[in-house]
Amino acid sequence: MEIRDATTEEFAAVGELVFEVYRTIIPGLDEYADELRDVAGRIAAGVLVWVAEVDGELAGTVSYVPGPGPYAEFDDPAGAGIRMLAVLPAFQGRGIGEALVRACLDRARTDGRERVYLDTTRWMDAAQRLYKRMGFERRPELDWEPASGVKLFKYVYELT
Repeated sequence: MEIRDATTEEFAAVGELVFEVYRTIIPGLDEYADELRDVAGRIAAGVLVWVAEVDGELAGTVSYVPGPGPYAEFDDPAGAGIRMLAVLPAFQGRGIGEALVRACLDRARTDGRERVYLDTTRWMDAAQRLYKRMGFERRPELDWEPASGVKLFKYVYELT
């Protein structure tokens, strides 16, 4: 497995990967579909988009938000964020999601961040188990609900 930056040529495939994985988990993604697919927009806003490649195939992806900004779902100036973590079903159970999350935590340390935020939904049980196992703490006081009406559960990883 190799974790690397998504290339310009892969943007459409990476966006589709995220959308397809999320579509199987979260009902009613129509309002969020364009944002999930917009890899170029995330990168233009300063977000890092990485892929996990296994034997030459895209297996998963994650977006690392280096601090507050248009893609941050937090306002902590000492924070970083993880968004749009997705692993194709054929590759799940191989540690790819964990490797992508670890890459984000490592980058946050390098960036001098104090904590890392992420959101999940009630449908993402496997992801929640991963986050808890890795040391993320659930912070219900930071839960929120975007315009779509899907309640988002906040998790935080303290780097300090």
